[in-house]
Amino acid sequence: MSRSPVGRISRRDTFIALRKPAGRAVVGPLRVSWLPPDTDDRIPQVGYAIGRRCGKAVRRNRLRRRLREAVRLHPPVPGTYLVAADPVAGDLSFTDLVSTVGSAMSSAARKGTRR
Repeated sequence: MSRSPVGRISRRDTFIALRKPAGRAVVGPLRVSWLPPDTDDRIPQVGYAIGRRCGKAVRRNRLRRRLREAVRLHPPVPGTYLVAADPVAGDLSFTDLVSTVGSAMSSAARKGTRR
């Protein structure tokens, strides 16, 4: 079993820091917040925010799994990301979801490094 090129956000203070991100992007039904990596972090960390308005638990979990796979297929540049989804994201085809996730994450990181 190979290691995933993407890590998970596990610390509460990281989620709190993402309230004031360095970069932010909205592409279609996805919103992405980005923080630059700590010193030598080479593996990006990603968290997912799927609210109850996206549907019941089965639908939310399916969307989270699809988002996780889309991020794994197109690993972002190092940093910390929070991917939030609107209910419409669950209706996208997987190909559209992958391209939307990729463009939102790269746009958020690009906006964050401009400063």
